[in-house]
Amino acid sequence: MTKKIRTLLVDDEPLALRGLQIRLEEFDDIEIIGTCANGREAIKAIKTEKPDLVFLDIQMPGFDGFAVVKSLIREELPLIVFVTAYDNYAIQAFESHALDYLLKPVEEDRLAQSIQRVREQLQERLAIEQNARLVDLMRSMDEPPEELSEIINNTELSASSPFESHLSIKDRGQITRVDVSTIDWIDAAGDYMCLHAEGKTHILRETMKNMVKRLNPEIFQRVHRSTIINLNKVKELRPTSGGKYEIVLDGGAELQVSRNYRDVIARFL
Repeated sequence: MTKKIRTLLVDDEPLALRGLQIRLEEFDDIEIIGTCANGREAIKAIKTEKPDLVFLDIQMPGFDGFAVVKSLIREELPLIVFVTAYDNYAIQAFESHALDYLLKPVEEDRLAQSIQRVREQLQERLAIEQNARLVDLMRSMDEPPEELSEIINNTELSASSPFESHLSIKDRGQITRVDVSTIDWIDAAGDYMCLHAEGKTHILRETMKNMVKRLNPEIFQRVHRSTIINLNKVKELRPTSGGKYEIVLDGGAELQVSRNYRDVIARFL
């Protein structure tokens, strides 16, 4: 049985809301769990219902679509597809980590493409979560029998690092491999990671918890609940008021060190 994609629709125009709802009925795996007429309702529904997918209108009175996403920045974000009558919001939409951007009136073919992207992203997220659970399980196991240890030690696998040397970023059908040594810092937005490397920003759907597991802690350290830095890229350490510190990276980025992660500062003192 196909797993249903729990979907929330948000639009202040009742006709647009109903039109999208009718079109989504054609997709067997889409389960519409609710509708919202404004941003406040959307924020509350996303926090309580935790949908997999939200079709979110951008222009709404009060909280617009971007404000809704911003208010949920510390939550586990669902997949977001912005829907709007205006095409001048496209860049801002993708900077807000939207999966897709649809123009009203939504065309059937374009909606089908968007749903397929949603399916692919959910499958990718599931694979990441399953891999993370497998890693946790392996780490919790006792040492393998001596015979198995000998086999492992004699394989090429035993000589390899358990940490990632490259990260694969999938975006609109293209995959970019990023050498982790080129990453300056990573910041989190919900369950998205923004990787800043060589003057570019790559967006990866990943949780902070899993990202920490994938990177070598001798090189990458958290300095904030939503920020990881490459220690090799640190150029300067500046004390600020209240006993706090600010880290300056080679590329010029200035990042605050949270009180909870001040132990990282000891590496430079």
